[in-house]
Amino acid sequence: MRRLCTIGSHYLFILYKGISDMFLREKIKNADLIFSLPSKDDFFIKSVSIQAFTLEYIEEATEKYKTLIGEGGFGPVYRGMLDDGQEVAVKVRSATSTQGTREFDNELNLLSAIQHENLVPLIGYCNEKDQQILVYPFMSNGSLQNRLYGEPAKRKILDWPTRLSIALGAARGLAYLHTFPGRPVIHRDIKSSNILLDHSMCAKVADFGFSKYAPQEGDSNVSLEVRGTAGYLDPEYYTTQQLSEKSDVFSFGVVLLEIVSGREPLDIKRPRNEWSLVEWAKPYIRASKIEEIVDPGIKGGYHAEAMWRVVEVALQCIEPFSAYRPCMDDIVRELEDALIIENNASEYMKSIDSLGGSNRYSFVMDKRVPPSTSSTAESTITSQTLSLPQPR
Repeated sequence: MRRLCTIGSHYLFILYKGISDMFLREKIKNADLIFSLPSKDDFFIKSVSIQAFTLEYIEEATEKYKTLIGEGGFGPVYRGMLDDGQEVAVKVRSATSTQGTREFDNELNLLSAIQHENLVPLIGYCNEKDQQILVYPFMSNGSLQNRLYGEPAKRKILDWPTRLSIALGAARGLAYLHTFPGRPVIHRDIKSSNILLDHSMCAKVADFGFSKYAPQEGDSNVSLEVRGTAGYLDPEYYTTQQLSEKSDVFSFGVVLLEIVSGREPLDIKRPRNEWSLVEWAKPYIRASKIEEIVDPGIKGGYHAEAMWRVVEVALQCIEPFSAYRPCMDDIVRELEDALIIENNASEYMKSIDSLGGSNRYSFVMDKRVPPSTSSTAESTITSQTLSLPQPR
């Protein structure tokens, strides 16, 4: 019997109380007494070259901040172009920013030390005349959030194979952080708006202002400042202030549900029992009715086994108790398998279609029971026997 039901309405209370509490916490500028911020000396890998730009150069590159392309907790983001013709996104800390010098230094120092295909790289920075600016490559396809349910002008229906590929890319980036040589890094703010998409729809995890080292042996894992976004925040982390990589895993599980359903994680415009994506989706998954949560925009365009793999991973990620959640490496392997299944099914159907057969998948949904919670402290994901889809 799964233990998801233990969270119930208490989880919703935590979510909504968390909204007001987090705004209050943002205003408190007390130093975190448990962990010092990562400094460049803390990292033993320093392979990334970061440029220091003058404020004058930034103003020229952005044409005096002409084109606003977004805004977040740090401040507005502008489009610009460097002398070599590279398009960039320029993030400028605003005077009213909920983030400060600490988050600026945090992101600068972290991205000076790490590099991965699925992490947004830092090109350079400016710290001049009380201006704190970070410069990144421009991600032409915006954020996953905008692609799923953002403004109509930015929204675009993503097919299921593309969504699955994005999920896998983001998982790989997060797994890299969690297994970073020397000392794992916890992102602390995984959400669809922090997963950016480049020109080829490659997913890149962004925004490392709240990132922290994972506690090591002998460290306290209590964080005095709970960071995160309502709808994605790990309820165990919120209530106990015990920080671990599994807090990121919970948030990633919410992102997987967004990818499957096309819904926001917290939407008070919906009926009250549908406000929380997590609480709305779980009963359908437990009842083996995943077709009820699949985005209408992709119905008729996915292989059932691949979809089940993703949904089951999501369900394990959002376990209320972190000990029962999988690690990111296990999640990556499961998503890799799901993508292989989906791609093989697509190629199979193309071959059938070329012979004059149907070009539709077989979507007979097996009444599968969601995976039961492991009795051990660490959760693992079990692969299941697969079969090729049969044409109708």
